[in-house]
Amino acid sequence: MADTAAVASTPAADPPTGPVRARDVCQPACGAKQVGLLVRDYPYDSVRAARVHGQGYAYLLIAMNHRGEGLGLAPSKLVDIGVHTVILDTVAYAELCEKFNDGQFLYHLPQVDMKNDGSVVKTAHIVATDGWEVDLPLWTDAADCGPCHPGNDSH
Repeated sequence: MADTAAVASTPAADPPTGPVRARDVCQPACGAKQVGLLVRDYPYDSVRAARVHGQGYAYLLIAMNHRGEGLGLAPSKLVDIGVHTVILDTVAYAELCEKFNDGQFLYHLPQVDMKNDGSVVKTAHIVATDGWEVDLPLWTDAADCGPCHPGNDSH
């Protein structure tokens, strides 16, 4: 796994000196709401919910940062729960796309079949390389599979 302490280009205006976390770029009220939604909807305590939210948020910002590169990014099943929580909060998600994706909406194109091409592990490496904190246990639940359209730039 890449060194998660290295910071490359991030969407944050003033990058921190250590790994980037969702709380570094996510508005506190929005993050608290979305973590609360995870606690409400899943058997998570607030600590686990914050971990899942943070990795989902990082995944989305990585997908936005690498838009058009055709990397075939994919979250794990657990990280995908965080992603869905963010995108289902549609007003906040639209604002996220406006701010970090040049105003373009990052579409969600789920697939029924899981792809088994190593894209989840590759995505975790990209998350780390781009300077985001990687909560590895949340990425290993589906290390060889991802539910998203292969080679597509959307989620």
